[in-house]
This record gives sequence, structure tokens and C-alpha cells, in this order.
Amino acid sequence: MLHTSNVPRCIIIALLCVAASVRAGDLDVIGVTLLRQFDPSLLGDGVHVAHVEPPVFSNALPPFQVDPSAVGQPASLFTYISELGTANTFTNTVGIASFHANLVGGNFYGATNGPAPQVSGVGNYEAGFFFSNIISAASRPNIAGRVVNQSFIFEPSEADMADQHYDDYAHERNVLFVSGVGNAGPVNSPGTCYNGLGAALYGAPSSVGPAPDGRSKPDITAPNRAQAPGSANSYSVPYVSGCAALLLQAALRGDGGTNTNAAADIRTIKALLMNGAVKPADWTNGLATPLDARYGSGIVNIFNSWQQLLGGQHSFIQSTTMPGGEAHPPGSSPNNVPALVGWDHNSISTLADQDRVHHYYFNVPGTDSRVFAATLVWHRHSGEATINNLDLFLYNAVSGHLVLCSTSLIDNVEHIFVPRLPPGRYDLQVLKTGPGQVTGTETYSLAFAFVSPPELAISATDEFVRIAWPVFPDGWILQSSPSLNSAGSWTTVNAPVTVDTNLAENLVLLPPGATSQFFRLRRP
Repeated sequence: MLHTSNVPRCIIIALLCVAASVRAGDLDVIGVTLLRQFDPSLLGDGVHVAHVEPPVFSNALPPFQVDPSAVGQPASLFTYISELGTANTFTNTVGIASFHANLVGGNFYGATNGPAPQVSGVGNYEAGFFFSNIISAASRPNIAGRVVNQSFIFEPSEADMADQHYDDYAHERNVLFVSGVGNAGPVNSPGTCYNGLGAALYGAPSSVGPAPDGRSKPDITAPNRAQAPGSANSYSVPYVSGCAALLLQAALRGDGGTNTNAAADIRTIKALLMNGAVKPADWTNGLATPLDARYGSGIVNIFNSWQQLLGGQHSFIQSTTMPGGEAHPPGSSPNNVPALVGWDHNSISTLADQDRVHHYYFNVPGTDSRVFAATLVWHRHSGEATINNLDLFLYNAVSGHLVLCSTSLIDNVEHIFVPRLPPGRYDLQVLKTGPGQVTGTETYSLAFAFVSPPELAISATDEFVRIAWPVFPDGWILQSSPSLNSAGSWTTVNAPVTVDTNLAENLVLLPPGATSQFFRLRRP
């Protein structure tokens, strides 16, 4: 990691490591390849983004700029901004190129490796200027970018101040900040701000939560298998930013329904990205710690998140009120949310001495268990040191039995994950507590998914063995073993996976073997 010089008001550290060639496999892991097979038009069109870069070495001109040729983009896509001015050409007199910026940009909007290669514009800012003159300015100006990538961290002594400014800007301007949390040790600002997404690196050493104040961070992870040696959180962050840009494009064009303002709200984008994330096999959380300290909600997967956006907006079925701290069992409404995959963007209000619950009832049919995930997101309000307390509960609506809950007192994210949920009728509750509230009304976004785990369909001919499974949910790995008796005998099947978009199936064709083989699907 490199310290930078001449950065005003704060010390910023690039999340930097030696870089090697990029591997296309990262786009497979995060669902971009699958998404493009179903909708090749989702490339970031109509979305302006910002790319904020720290100067990674001293020079007369700050080295923060993306060289358009290095990311396969026209120079007209970029606006370069530093304390020396603004430029719309490359090269220019407000800065010079940075290899760190080129690699980050390549994994964000790069023509070859970026999830969002057709964004409408890139504001490329020098980090010190961006923080001092935009984020923490007395009168904060608007920026064109709706998704902001920040592959750097602040010194710990600056964290509280920086997080407050970022939260204020995000809340006021509906801008999503996607920031790295660090290459090692504890998580760092601005990845620890409440209203942004703190992104860690999957598959190599990365910073581990919780945040210094105990909150669950990181929020999400992304791979970056192209960097060697060691870790490089810098280059995993833009994968998350690129996925956010794609989801924002889809929301703005109406993929989530006609209420595009609700779908494009950064709380909704954040909730959908987190709820669509793929859980590694050793992922874990707790009732008061909604996210895994290493993986957050899991590995970002834009295909899963897009599928949940397509599920549409669905409001709560019933609202109930009770004195603060009292029980809140399922209510009496017989109605159900009509979809098992979807989202909502809503507001909930309480008085100082009462709690309120929004009830989302679901009837889960069939005989097989489902994988269930729900993510609740709300904001820290401008100028506030604390947050309203919202909680998330899942009840069996018939028996009244509490299945699982997420009840952090300090996080502005709640997350429930149940890998095997039996069929039945359920009450997913969003609860706002009144005692100790910051404001009487809170706006939140909720993403939910009751999804059947994928099942393998295997058939054989004299020419090949055909193995197929559903594309949604994405993120499963096909493995084989010659025996069921040895737990350590399972290996990944290294064969091409093709997609049948008409049947929405993954397909692998294998030559017939001389010995029997067993197959299974497994999370990473």
C-alpha cells in the first residue's frame, strides 16, 4: 500500500498491489457473463459514473487519470477533475495517467473486462479534491455520477469525519458510494460509511470486520483472481461498482416496474445487490451481526440481483402498532404478496412510545424446501450521529413460531438467510422501534427471495452424459466424485458450461466414463 502526498484535509491510501493480466473468469463468477446471455443490452447505457482516484506517486501533476486507450474507451467519455481544473481531453494539464486508475477503470467500465462498458460518462476525480470540494464542502455540489467507485482508504484517524460526510452526501443526493475496505487488518473508511457499500476481496486476504464501532462490514465481496502476488482490494471494488451501474440501468428503464424512482433509489440498489450475493460455504452471521465479517452478504452476483429486480415492487400487506418493546406476532390478514422474489421501497412511522410492524405475508407452495434471503436497508440521516432502529423478522404465519430474525441495534442493514425453509405461510416483518428514535418516519428498501435450490437433471447416451440445472439462482459449482463414501473426493468438473436461454438452464456435456461418477452442486 502506498501513502500519497499533497492530498488536502485527509490522508488517502491506495488499495494497491502488483497487477498481472486479467482473467475473464471474474465476470463469470459475478454473474455478468450469464446476464449478457439473457440481456446483452445491459451494459450501463444511460448511467453516469464517477471514478475517484488517489495520486499513487508524487509528481508535478497529480497522477490520478485513466488513460482511455488503456480501458478501450474513447477520450470523449471522460471528464478529468482536480484542484488544477477540469479537462475533457486526454492528455491535459490537470493531471496525468495512473496505472492504478487504469486497472480500476478496466474492471469497472473497461471495454474488455468491465461489467459496464457502455456507461454514458465517467467523471474521473482526484481524491483529495473530490473529498474537500464536493463531499465535505459547506455547500455540496451535485455530480453527474450516480455510482462512485473509490478504491482507496482513509487513515483511521479520519474515519469518523469522512464517513459522516459520505453518509450526508449519499442521503441528500441519492449517490451510491462503493468503496474498498482494505487489503488486511480491520476494515477502513470510506468503506465503513453507513449509506454506501463497503466491498472486500474474495479469494485472497482482505480486511475483516466488524467496523471499529462494531457494525457489520464489509457489505459485499467480489473476486479478483487476476492480481498477483497477494491481495488487491482495489481491483475487486470496481466489479461491484459495475454491477451497481447495470442494476441502476435496469431499474431506470423499468425492469422493476413503473415506479422507477423507487427501483433506482440507492437503498433499493444496495438491498438487491446484497440479497443477490452468493454465500460461500462457510458464510455465517448472527442475530445481532447481520453480515459475515469476511464476506459481508456474500459474493456479488448481478444476475441474481437482476432476477430479484424483475420480481417487481410489492408493498406490505398489513401494518400493526404496539407499545414499544411488546410482542409482535403475525397478524390476521389472509392476503399474501403475489411474488416469491421481489422488492419494496416504503416508509414506516412510529411515535416515541410505540413500535410499528409492516407485515409481508408469503405462501410458499410445494413439498420441497426453499433457500430464503431478505435484506433490509435504510439510511443514516444527514447530520445524525445515530440511526433509527429497524429490525427484520421471519415468522411462521400459521404457528406463530419465530423462524429467524436480524436485530442489530447499530447497523442500518438487516439480513436473514435460511438455506432450507420448508413450504408454508410466512410473515416477513419490518419493525421500527419508537423509543430512542431519530425521526418518526424512516424510508427503507427490502429485497426478498424464496428460491428453490437448483436440482441436477442427468441423462446419458452413447455419445455423452448430459447434466443440466436451472440458471437461477446463479453461483453454484458442479462437482463430481467416484464415491459417496469419501467426503474429500469431490472435485470441480472442469468442462464448459453452456446456457440454454429458452429453457433457462445451464448445460454440461461429458464423455461417458469407464467408472461410475456422482455429481452435485455446491456453493463456492
